[in-house]
Amino acid sequence: MPIETAFTRKFDVKVPIVSAPMDLVSGGALAAAVSGAGGLGLIGGGYGKANWVDAQFREAGAQRVGIGFITWSVQRDPGVIDIALGHKPAAMMVSFGDGEDIVAKAKAAGVATMWQVQRLEQAAQAAEAGVDCIVVQGQEAGGHGMDRGLVSLLPSVRDLVGKDTALLAAGGIADGRGLAAALMLGADGVMLGTRFWASAEALGSEAAKARLVSTKGDETVRSKVFDVLRDVDWPQNYTGRIVQNDVLRRWHGDLGGLSQNLSAERARYLASDEDDYSTRVLIAGEALDLVGSIEPAGDIVRRIEAEAQDILARAPGFLR
Repeated sequence: MPIETAFTRKFDVKVPIVSAPMDLVSGGALAAAVSGAGGLGLIGGGYGKANWVDAQFREAGAQRVGIGFITWSVQRDPGVIDIALGHKPAAMMVSFGDGEDIVAKAKAAGVATMWQVQRLEQAAQAAEAGVDCIVVQGQEAGGHGMDRGLVSLLPSVRDLVGKDTALLAAGGIADGRGLAAALMLGADGVMLGTRFWASAEALGSEAAKARLVSTKGDETVRSKVFDVLRDVDWPQNYTGRIVQNDVLRRWHGDLGGLSQNLSAERARYLASDEDDYSTRVLIAGEALDLVGSIEPAGDIVRRIEAEAQDILARAPGFLR
């Protein structure tokens, strides 16, 4: 039996699985593969690069895909939003900041909207803006986020916004057990990042993907070290979950010391090989424990759907 939810109905998809719009990872090929398997693939609009957006929509071809942006960054060049809307995306997602203006523009263009949140007050703002879907991100997620766990945050957001707003769960989910559990906690589907990072269609080197497969969730930590090192001006209340390495172990907890040595450390970072992950940042979430191979994205979607269907079919057996 198919898993039908408010999300699948509202976004006209067959499977309540979405690939996260990971910057420089979620290109058109990955988004198209996820959508082609029945889910919804999102292009990683990231910090808002017009050429990137155009190229990745072309890469997706005729497949129906959406796009997601880092809100505070793309608002510095809002013309990129117009470029993305010109491609008639299946959805537009905003994350990390006040996205009301982007949501309003997308809605006026007839494009479905999504807003990722990490706090209840953010969820209230997103609901007030009339978004079609709220993505509830727990601290388990790879990349930038905040510090609340998904298990308590997700049902709290459901209680806050009521039953009419579609919710997706994000953070630490990589298999059918996570999808089934998210549905029980009040979600209408899931958004996966790390699991799709380790897919054949994801952009990035084979060395990076091999490192993901060989790494465990215990080896990740939330930090601002690489924001400082790479001179990326993230708002102070967001940290990034990344894989620990020599650089992180040296400076995590000592941002003051890093700032004092910043010129030398930044030069050393930039001089390193892009696949030297003892130095370079590798973004990933706690779901790494559940990622054991590099697979086609479509196979990942179909397997997670089948696993969740099996679990949900067996659920009545827990009642006596």
